Amino acid sequence: MKKKVMIGMSGGVDSSVAAYLLKKQGYEVIGVTMKLWQDDDNNLLELEGGCCSLSAVEDARKVCDKLDIPFYVLNFSDVFKEKVINPFIDEYLNGRTPNPCILCNKHIKFEDFFSKARQIGCDYVATGHYAKIEFKGDRYLLKKSITDKKDQTYALYNLTQEQLKHTLLPIGEYEKERVREIAKEIGIEVHNKPDSQEICFVKDNDYAGYVKKHSKKRIEEGYFVDTKGNVLGKHKGIIHYTIGQRKGLGIAFGKPMFVVDIDPVKNIVILGDNEDIFKKSLIAKDVNLISIDNIDKPLRVTAKHRYSAKPSLATVYKIDNDNIKIEFDEPQRAITKGQSVVMYDGDTVVGGGIIDKSLD
Repeated sequence: MKKKVMIGMSGGVDSSVAAYLLKKQGYEVIGVTMKLWQDDDNNLLELEGGCCSLSAVEDARKVCDKLDIPFYVLNFSDVFKEKVINPFIDEYLNGRTPNPCILCNKHIKFEDFFSKARQIGCDYVATGHYAKIEFKGDRYLLKKSITDKKDQTYALYNLTQEQLKHTLLPIGEYEKERVREIAKEIGIEVHNKPDSQEICFVKDNDYAGYVKKHSKKRIEEGYFVDTKGNVLGKHKGIIHYTIGQRKGLGIAFGKPMFVVDIDPVKNIVILGDNEDIFKKSLIAKDVNLISIDNIDKPLRVTAKHRYSAKPSLATVYKIDNDNIKIEFDEPQRAITKGQSVVMYDGDTVVGGGIIDKSLD
């Protein structure tokens, strides 16, 4: 009897080829697109090619017709608003810079979607992420994809052992170029479709505009201050700034100035020189471990404190079951509250957490 797998279909080339590969491997494949948009919000509907847009549904439907597999649209809009959009807004209002893709993977794709798949008798869920899952000893491991430039393990560090056991990632062994070639060879129209933008529900990357529109809280102006507390001028609201930012401050200083910190209580944005945004340590909360059960002694890893960062040598110290301290060998630029830090042992994900603060 064939094993049954429910795959998340974004309408893009990666999930389309993943579905094809699974069927070729002998699985009974069910294609599903998640309806995430809010009925009163046109942002997702209008984002042509976005991973959650209305056009993505039609692209996914065409692919499933081509592959001769069943296709469904499941409504996750309420839970998406509760677990992704609302926390995204709250974080910005609190002077932090969240990564909603991390929350979406954790709560939507690998909790609610996963749960729905199990309810209808599926043995596995699958996605088009560039990553690999291996079983070694008594643990499931999350490992980097074959290509560093497309590796997406950073966004998957919250996976549990149970989820890893029942998850398939078919394109982790492929280069992106080869995935597009496969799509073209089998006649899938989306073979040359551009990759979707990182945050699907924010149009034109206007995060501050989105927060302002959807928050019930008034966005107050405040003051820029230097690292000694001297007032430098007015800012237009803390939601417009992030750690390390230089451009778009709306004020000239005669020399480059960078956002060093944001204080939501005092409603101030602290500016400094480039050297002021380099820190050696951070505290992370909501930690999830994959390759190990516990950090019972200082642990050497490579770690990256944002998706685009280069992994750097560091030592990890356990604070308690939910919090860790990471000390980098070399100072890191713009460690940002709300972003995630992910730890690696070679190409294996050790785990990760949400950055709560940076330290000198």
